[in-house]
Amino acid sequence: QVQLVESGGGHVQAGGSLRLSCAAFGRTFSTYAMAWFRQAPGKERERVAVIDWSGSITVYADSVKGRFTITRDNAKNTVYLQMNSLKPEDTAVYYCAAVRSITGDPYDYWGQGTQVTVSS
Repeated sequence: QVQLVESGGGHVQAGGSLRLSCAAFGRTFSTYAMAWFRQAPGKERERVAVIDWSGSITVYADSVKGRFTITRDNAKNTVYLQMNSLKPEDTAVYYCAAVRSITGDPYDYWGQGTQVTVSS
């Protein structure tokens, strides 16, 4: 069992930065691949980035490549999403999720989400 708690969302001007954190509670965090998803009102949920259990493999959505970076610290049971050069279209609720492998689906555990709002 893994419980996920996101933090770090907020309101930022376009061009600004935010760093999201996802703290995991459970003994097996380091065995899971972790991902960040987002969902804006009226839009489908989008996987933004995923990282394998070791942190050596990352995959990004085309919409955020070069601007967002996903990392993890297994000693702290935490995964991060550094978001730079934010755009109004990045506005959404951001969720972290855990899955057994980086290619796995569906995801096993989800956080409650954190709101990110980017104003122009």
